Amino acid sequence: MPNEILTRAIDELCEGSHLTADHTSAVLAEIMEGRGSEAQIAAFLIALRAKGETVPELVGLARTMRELAAEVEVDPEGLVDTAGTGGGPATYNVSTTAALIAAGAGCRVAKHGNRSATSKCGSADLLEALGVSIELTPEQVATCIDELGFGFMFAPRHHAATRHVVPVRKELGVRTIFNLLGPLTNPAGARRQLLGVADRSYQETIAEALIGLGCERALVVSGDDGLDELSLSGRTRVIEVSDGGTEEWFADPAELGLEPAPIEAVAGGEPDANAAVVRGVLAGEAGPALDLALLN
Repeated sequence: MPNEILTRAIDELCEGSHLTADHTSAVLAEIMEGRGSEAQIAAFLIALRAKGETVPELVGLARTMRELAAEVEVDPEGLVDTAGTGGGPATYNVSTTAALIAAGAGCRVAKHGNRSATSKCGSADLLEALGVSIELTPEQVATCIDELGFGFMFAPRHHAATRHVVPVRKELGVRTIFNLLGPLTNPAGARRQLLGVADRSYQETIAEALIGLGCERALVVSGDDGLDELSLSGRTRVIEVSDGGTEEWFADPAELGLEPAPIEAVAGGEPDANAAVVRGVLAGEAGPALDLALLN
């Protein structure tokens, strides 16, 4: 028998109706408990994308993912995450490198990431190439954050229930709401974020969703070049989340004292190649790669 909760949601989406946060939360709970067929899951994801995702819908889905995640129990005060939606031009792993630099400067960073979905090298792939163990328990990640100021949360270890969605996403082969959920579902509860968005049409939606999820402060960034980072090649549109509201401004590398550089100067590749770039950045080798990491 088809799952009635999913069936009702699919019907409403096909009619062009928006779902409440409680409704999408209930839908994802059914999916992640394995009570929806792959056909229903695919229909829900495509119907939601075709209608256009709203802030309440995104908030409801993110809440359920957070509730079902394997939590990393650390003091959330001042905890930071750096992440992006992916889907932009292929660069080396900027947000992960920036996270390491921030931790070295004294920030407490809880980096949430995965293997590559849209490029040759995701944050997990990079860290493995650098010799970092990514298959840590939540308790081990908490120890890393408390003792080193940096912990990496490998998404499959913390969101095991998403296994019911993985084959559907692979078969569909198109962007779904799950591309937006990763940066919104930090298992350590980080309330401060630098969040990159490749598709600028989602920038406001994600910023408003962060507010709905209790974010204290965030910079939601999208480069004019489509980069889901603060960019060196031109201006970056920034939506700053603070005190329950948002403010728009633009970041220009030249105005910040950095030499503009084209995307090609910070291009990414396979994990070993990206690891070599990151080692150079962390060693202080001057050039666009270092400038881009410092900017972020």
